[in-house]
Amino acid sequence: MALTTTAFDWVCTLVRKESAIVLEKGKEYLVESRLVPLARAAGASDVSAYVDGIRLRPDRRAQTAIVEALTTNETSWFRDGAPFQAFSTSVVPTLKQARAATRSLRIWSAASSTGQEAYSLAISLQDSLIAEGWRAEIIGTDLSSEVLEKAKAGRYSQLDMNRGLPAPMLVRHFTRVGTQWQVNDDIKRMVRFQQLNLTSSYAALGQFDVVFLRNVLIYFDLETKRDILSRVRKVLKPGGYMFLGGAETTLGVDENWDRELIGRVSVHRPKNGGQA
Repeated sequence: MALTTTAFDWVCTLVRKESAIVLEKGKEYLVESRLVPLARAAGASDVSAYVDGIRLRPDRRAQTAIVEALTTNETSWFRDGAPFQAFSTSVVPTLKQARAATRSLRIWSAASSTGQEAYSLAISLQDSLIAEGWRAEIIGTDLSSEVLEKAKAGRYSQLDMNRGLPAPMLVRHFTRVGTQWQVNDDIKRMVRFQQLNLTSSYAALGQFDVVFLRNVLIYFDLETKRDILSRVRKVLKPGGYMFLGGAETTLGVDENWDRELIGRVSVHRPKNGGQA
């Protein structure tokens, strides 16, 4: 049986309340496909029956599982390529000059999912920064505790590795463990993961030189986008950079950002240099 309107509307309300992510009409198939494994594990006859059971008899753990199933985003190594090239060839050299006194960079991978983006950034910095005696700290955050556990473990299947990781990097930065690949300690030491809802406070995160906020704003309504972008500006150090996804922009959302084109990539910097 197809997902009922009642079940779909309840799921949409739950996800929006817990994560601020908006699931619009037309996403019924996505909701149903993401929840099928949960329904089967619970022994429900179908997804609507599974959702109705939780709707009528609230279960906090089951509600959390539903939200996590619907907020787990697509990811891969060096996703889309060009942003990482801009990061390595332009942003890092510029920051090396600006941060020469501290010889340290902090980077935030927001909505880091299973960790590929954060580890890709660490790999990018290994030769250009760490080998020269600099320090780098990369913080990866996500709403889902399930994906964060995989990110913290730093262990991936061959299928995961085939999604964007060049063979020379695989051999150099990972170790084969049975049928899986484990990220090496020199890369893993640069990265720390923690749970964070992007609609909650960022105060405990500290300040960053670069924020990767890619492919996540598209899921929020306009008010939430403005709030997130405003608070990201406050955690960026003066002269810092923000990367958005290819389909995302600050235009018409938050006009307190300047756009700078690096190759084919638009990077964003707070106007007037940003806040201290």
